Amino acid sequence: MSESPRGIRLTTPASAATRAGLAAVLWAAIAAAPLSADELAVALDPERTTIAFSVGATLHTVRGSFKLKSGELAFDTATGKAGGEIVVDMDSGESGNTSRDRRMREEILETRRYPTAVFRPDRFEGRLSAEGDSEGNLHGRLELHGAQHELALPVRVHAGAGQAEATARFEVPYVQWGLKNPSTLLLYVNDRVRIEIRAAVRLLPPRN
Repeated sequence: MSESPRGIRLTTPASAATRAGLAAVLWAAIAAAPLSADELAVALDPERTTIAFSVGATLHTVRGSFKLKSGELAFDTATGKAGGEIVVDMDSGESGNTSRDRRMREEILETRRYPTAVFRPDRFEGRLSAEGDSEGNLHGRLELHGAQHELALPVRVHAGAGQAEATARFEVPYVQWGLKNPSTLLLYVNDRVRIEIRAAVRLLPPRN
């Protein structure tokens, strides 16, 4: 990413481990650039952001959640160009069943090798505004279990008085993407998982 996209930039408190490498250097340059008239800035609140999942299984549906680790995004409200990343803590996954959650982390997600999932958007298709309702598709690539996958998130945003609420609902074909199918001879588990994100964000003033 060679130049700063104009638009919304989402930031959250930095994680304990410093993200190194070229991507971090490039993002630092973007974050330092002044915002134009077509830009908005917001901060995503990890404590008030929920990432829920559900997957169908024999005779029941498994429901659980993951925690947001960090997130920085930038949008150009005129062109829809986007950049940055959202990072999910995969080791935080829980569904209320200790043995099932341990198997999910150790055998399915392999969180020791792949502790995070990272979504890096490149464009937003739809209407985006700092006030009122916005909706559209946030396109980008999801890094999951060491592989990159194209993904479009249908997003709805309600903003006003310096605050905003954003929701996104989508499915991840995790088996098709190379993760282990947890089904057994006696237990069938759907090969797609439904994700629902509800995020609380704070609009930030443009920097001079």
